[in-house]
Amino acid sequence: MLVFVNLERDSPDIIDRFKKAIKSCPEIVSGCSVTGEPDFVLYISARSMEDYDRFTQRFFYENSDVKGFKTMVILDRVKAGFAVPIEIPCEN
Repeated sequence: MLVFVNLERDSPDIIDRFKKAIKSCPEIVSGCSVTGEPDFVLYISARSMEDYDRFTQRFFYENSDVKGFKTMVILDRVKAGFAVPIEIPCEN
């Protein structure tokens, strides 16, 4: 699942706390701080919707720094990976 997260304020303390929470949470496969709306984009792994619901209660609803979040369920990964095609020049 992809989750867009908005924090209460753009405060360095709040941002740092949220980054630490992301790093310590095993359900979060990947997390990025982004420009514009939202503040963070998270890639979440959950075995079931019930597990995801428990995660949201614990990670979002019980966190007073989180203003709101929006979940998108991934139906099909059409392409995955972060490799960047770089040509390496041949040495003569």
